[in-house]
Amino acid sequence: MITIVSGTNRRNSISKQVALLYQEILKENEVESTIVDLEHLPADFIASALYENQGTNVDFNPIREHMKEAQKYVFIVPEYNGSFPGVLKTFLDALEFPGTLKGKKCALVGLSSGIQGGVMAMSHLTDIFNYLGMHVLALKPKLIRINGKMESGQITDETYIRRLKEQAQAIIEF
Repeated sequence: MITIVSGTNRRNSISKQVALLYQEILKENEVESTIVDLEHLPADFIASALYENQGTNVDFNPIREHMKEAQKYVFIVPEYNGSFPGVLKTFLDALEFPGTLKGKKCALVGLSSGIQGGVMAMSHLTDIFNYLGMHVLALKPKLIRINGKMESGQITDETYIRRLKEQAQAIIEF
């Protein structure tokens, strides 16, 4: 079982579309997966699930528990302002520290509307995951100019699809 995290709370995001495609790729490889879509975080989780309130938000707790039980993750990481979305950092801060991610494995997929493919976002997130003791797969697809490579919720660039399939195989074997 692999948990895919769609790393933004933006409605109808490309990140969610890529997460759904990744889930299809894992299914083709006979690997079960779930998607944690940050779009569906409780509206008040910033005030009610962090710091002294950890574990008290009944709507966030099932997500928190799911993340704690998972062993492998794929984070779909859009580039926002030269890094990753603040909601993703806040989400990570709301997880039980250090036990949720320590010793576990993850893969990162970078998305951007520009030419960097989320490279800085993935670098920043890799630093955080290393600090938390998580093992990050070295193969990190960078999907540049993703807006122009999507049609009807599907990636139209065969190279991007091939890269995602290669990474999916790697995280399965990781």
